[in-house]
Amino acid sequence: EGRRGVLTQASILTLTSNPTTTSPVKRGKWILESILGDPPPPAPPNVPSFEETQKGHEQLSLREQLAIHRENPSCASCHNIMDPLGLGFENFNTIGQWRDRDGKHPIDAGGKLADGREFNGAVELVELLDSRRSEIFRHFADKLLTFAIGRGLEPYDNCAIDEIMSQAEAEDFRMSAFIRAVVESDPFKKRRPG
Repeated sequence: EGRRGVLTQASILTLTSNPTTTSPVKRGKWILESILGDPPPPAPPNVPSFEETQKGHEQLSLREQLAIHRENPSCASCHNIMDPLGLGFENFNTIGQWRDRDGKHPIDAGGKLADGREFNGAVELVELLDSRRSEIFRHFADKLLTFAIGRGLEPYDNCAIDEIMSQAEAEDFRMSAFIRAVVESDPFKKRRPG
């Protein structure tokens, strides 16, 4: 089956779905926020929701409905980035099971990233995202240190993140290397009692 990495785990696919339907928008937004650390800006006010776009277009596939929604220029700027990421995982239903059809519509899990690189399905998309590995690991280090010290990071914490990244890279970015580097970092060792 077409699985590779955390993005194709059922728990993540379920988390980023609606109760009864998949949500390429939620999936794409989650990847931007949680994996790449590059959240999209909030939707502009007075922009029709995707649910409003869906009304009257129920006979169309989800991909076609999203394309109609992106015709609004104020929607397109973010959705052109989010939607392809989420659509790459459309072969997985709301609980992460493989599917070839969404109702009567065949699944098209291909797309093009904002930088022009094309993919066909989740495995190829994950491989393309792997080229941003340093960003992904740095965002992970940020989140791990934030959790460990119980506060948001400040600009002066960047030196600690650089050191965490250096130590983790020396050990092939193993989880144990990240944890050890966080525990040995100044922000963790010198944190003030709560």
